[in-house]
Amino acid sequence: MATHQDLIETLTATGNYKVIRRLEPVDHYHEDAAVEKKIGLYLDTEATGMELGVDRIIELAMVPFEYDAEGRLYRILPAFNAFQDPGMPIPPFITGITGITDEMVAGHSIDLDQVAAVLEGASIVIAHNARFDRPFVETLHGGFEWIPWACSIADINWNAEGFEGVKLEYLAYKHGFFYEGHRATVDCLAGIELLSQRLPSGDLVLKRLLDSAGRTDVRLWAERAPFEMKDRLRLRGYRWSPGGDGARKAWYRDLPEDQVDEELLFLNREVYTRAVTTLPMDRFDATLRYSNRL
Repeated sequence: MATHQDLIETLTATGNYKVIRRLEPVDHYHEDAAVEKKIGLYLDTEATGMELGVDRIIELAMVPFEYDAEGRLYRILPAFNAFQDPGMPIPPFITGITGITDEMVAGHSIDLDQVAAVLEGASIVIAHNARFDRPFVETLHGGFEWIPWACSIADINWNAEGFEGVKLEYLAYKHGFFYEGHRATVDCLAGIELLSQRLPSGDLVLKRLLDSAGRTDVRLWAERAPFEMKDRLRLRGYRWSPGGDGARKAWYRDLPEDQVDEELLFLNREVYTRAVTTLPMDRFDATLRYSNRL
């Protein structure tokens, strides 16, 4: 009798089929090796919406894992998962996406002592869209503020690697597996599986994120850029800061330190009508990257 693997190989050999597997949780990826290992956390949150200060966390998951400097994964450690009552009705569209109802979270709160225990000893936090997750969890516990973060969306140029999207479900499919998404722990396990994969250019996904976490970035402010250049700046990846509370009111872009000179050339050539020799810059590393404290 043909095994599942035999059937997969037969179908794949025709060139007409691609077989993807259901993600099955594992307790380790590589066998223990005599190398220095650190602890990483893959984190995912579900919330009542996207607006910090208005919306609230309703679920938090963190899955710790062992890794080495080359980006190899070892043991997957026990997961943390908790609901939180937001003190407000969960919008129906959020329930539709996550499956989380008001009844599921009623009376629940996230144990911050347990959160601190999971954070203790961790060297990095990774999320799939850290720009969303980090500001939310920093309002929950101060321990998230001073640990390096990486983002498995923004810290990899997926387009340059040949991928047409960045959603976790899509990247999972392209790497040969699928899962039932939009619950925090399941998304974390899918994210860790993605970390274990190798990019078309050869790097392990986790190694690329570790390299990113080790670099210094610059927030370059295009102060006094002509108003009519706003669309060009937006297409270039600039964001608008409306100012207030001591913040600058200007367009800005975050980029690696070694790309600043090239970006200044672009601004002088394409945006400003007169030569600009200096612009404000804020340098930061992974302890501030994706945080609203920047």
